[in-house]
Amino acid sequence: MRHAEVEERYQAVFGGSIDMDLSARGRKQAESLAAFLHRHQFDALYASPMKRVQQTMTPFVANGVPKPVNISDLREVDFGAWTGLRWDEVETKCGVNPLRWLDQLECDGITRAESANALRARLEPVLSKIMAEHPGQQIALFCHGGVIRMLLAILLNWPVSQLAAVEIDYASLTQVLCYAFGVRLQLLNFTPWRDLPATDEHS
Repeated sequence: MRHAEVEERYQAVFGGSIDMDLSARGRKQAESLAAFLHRHQFDALYASPMKRVQQTMTPFVANGVPKPVNISDLREVDFGAWTGLRWDEVETKCGVNPLRWLDQLECDGITRAESANALRARLEPVLSKIMAEHPGQQIALFCHGGVIRMLLAILLNWPVSQLAAVEIDYASLTQVLCYAFGVRLQLLNFTPWRDLPATDEHS
């Protein structure tokens, strides 16, 4: 699960390591996500410690789910010199198309940013440990768009730059089934707050 919409001043901004709050709309998105998730049973819950993730989890953990385990390595990627810049500012100040941000991380092209290799090195041990500790169980991870893309790249053995074509919206759910014979992407970028009729959100 990606966190819900952040406060307005950080929207369309490379927030990364900035520890921002949710917007009022984001809190409503989090409630819709929680209502949908309560239809399912989870054996364990892991999360980034950043505020936007913790606030997204709040309505979900209030109703008797497993106690979340916060893992620092699930925090969002650090965008270095791009941190705090709006997408249009990246193009004008850095001369780089902001839509190519994953390519830039992959070639270590952003000053002081965490490279794709460094992000993978941070996340792969976490993912391996979680999977080893929960065979055959259903696990929920609350984290960030960049983190979800890298986790998918690891699980599906795809170049992370190709995942720039994959949208990971606010308060979205992506589901991956992991078998001994391989991995299956079952659900991608499902947003209960947008994709479900309002009358069904809390059924």
